[in-house]
Amino acid sequence: MNEEKVLQIFNKCGAVIVGHFIYTSGKHGSTYINKDALYPHTKETSDLCRAIAKHFADNEVEAVVAPEKGGIILSQWVAFYLSEITGREVLAFYAEKTDDGDFVIKRGGAQLKLPGKNVLVVEDILTTGGSAKKVIEAVRALGGNVVGLGAVCNRGGVTLKDVANPQELFALLNVNFDTWEEAECPLCVQNIPINTDVGKGREYLARKKES
Repeated sequence: MNEEKVLQIFNKCGAVIVGHFIYTSGKHGSTYINKDALYPHTKETSDLCRAIAKHFADNEVEAVVAPEKGGIILSQWVAFYLSEITGREVLAFYAEKTDDGDFVIKRGGAQLKLPGKNVLVVEDILTTGGSAKKVIEAVRALGGNVVGLGAVCNRGGVTLKDVANPQELFALLNVNFDTWEEAECPLCVQNIPINTDVGKGREYLARKKES
């Protein structure tokens, strides 16, 4: 699946939005990829996961791990297609976020089943790579061998170094959107309202109000 096809899927699902957004990094931007708009479309989500699975089909993946919440869907589908393609069972797990912002993998007997296994970590949107990095570190803490990181979209120019150096980083779509610090944001200068439905706009405005 080429990048043009992936972008067509995003547009079809209404996942690409233009406006004034606050990203998780705190930076401002004019374009947002809303992964939550993708997931209700099961065929399109399935097709994207199949493409990730095909890319890693020769990596001897034995388990797939993703961060909650949306990543749970990706983990299930990618593991399903890897099992189908390779003819052997590939397990699916997910990592839960802890109160201190780290991730822990504990469901499905992961502590017993992941050690020594070749693991593919999957993520929907890479912006800073922070969540993916923590999941990779959590897999390694359990003794898993991370053979790669697969993403639907790398929109932050995330590199292997940013995500704790897995053996491979692959994204179906790579895009670079303009982002600005608050003091340099042209959208703020133009008084364009901040979107509070997606991203961190609601939290940002609440902090501004308090200050």
